[in-house]
Amino acid sequence: MEVLKNLKNRWNAPTPNFWKKVQSVGIVIGGLGAVFVAPPFGLTVVGGYMVAVGSVAGVLSQLTIDDQR
Repeated sequence: MEVLKNLKNRWNAPTPNFWKKVQSVGIVIGGLGAVFVAPPFGLTVVGGYMVAVGSVAGVLSQLTIDDQR
């Protein structure tokens, strides 16, 4: 239960500027991956990896907090 409380606190904490930029890049990569997966002739493997990388980058950057405060 302590782990979930810690994750909730980290999710709601302010994100440092660098990690906001990483989050934005992750969202763009995930969106492009979705575009590659969508068409019937799409690059499903590459698009799938892009969606996965974008999702992981977005979530991990959201959980990053500034320890110097």
